[in-house]
Amino acid sequence: MNSDIQSMFNDAKKIVFLTGAGVSTPSGIPDYRSKNGLYSSSAQGKPAEYYLSHACLVNEPETFYQFVKTNMYFPEAKPNVIHEKQAEFTQMGKASIITQNVDNLYKVANAKNLIEFHGNLYNVSCERCHKTVAWQDYLNTPVHADCGGILRPDIVLYDEGLNEQNIMNSINLMENSDLIVIVGTSMRVYPFAGLLDYRNPNAKVLAINKEQLHFAFHFEMIQADAIELFSQLNVN
Repeated sequence: MNSDIQSMFNDAKKIVFLTGAGVSTPSGIPDYRSKNGLYSSSAQGKPAEYYLSHACLVNEPETFYQFVKTNMYFPEAKPNVIHEKQAEFTQMGKASIITQNVDNLYKVANAKNLIEFHGNLYNVSCERCHKTVAWQDYLNTPVHADCGGILRPDIVLYDEGLNEQNIMNSINLMENSDLIVIVGTSMRVYPFAGLLDYRNPNAKVLAINKEQLHFAFHFEMIQADAIELFSQLNVN
């Protein structure tokens, strides 16, 4: 572990982790936007964006269900050291996490101060009666046994708006942080990527990613596997 990097974490009072798919790939969850990921190929003749849209949910609920169930759920996945170390920082009250991931692994790791920017696959409710249903039941059937309504996971679909409270809370965290740590994301998907526009101008920015990132402001880049860095990182 580079002592300068460790010092950045030691000295910080308010850390914000901005994270994406690269945090969960070591847990066996595929990166949807990688070369061989979900978004790189079309299933059944249409792009993945269609199958993950509100229009598909409404017009072809069974098609939506089969796509999501087959491609998105990995209930056997476990948090890895990246989730666990970040969760430790949040448990100390020293950090918050804003993640694009919908895989629930931060919750399993008992992370606090967590904003799931795009929702969580494992929170499921009925479109008709709005009752919450266990995700295990959803993987058995997309129809709510109580009322016959269509069940859906609480994720932001294409052609749906983001949760406004999540946006406001995320901006507030960015404005008040003194260390921003980008992990496992290219920061190209908006509006998530736009959160950097709200960063505290005095905050240090550290990016840990397999792919080189480029920003118009000064930041520290570690082009490496985040698993290795977080394995060596001490939580103080």
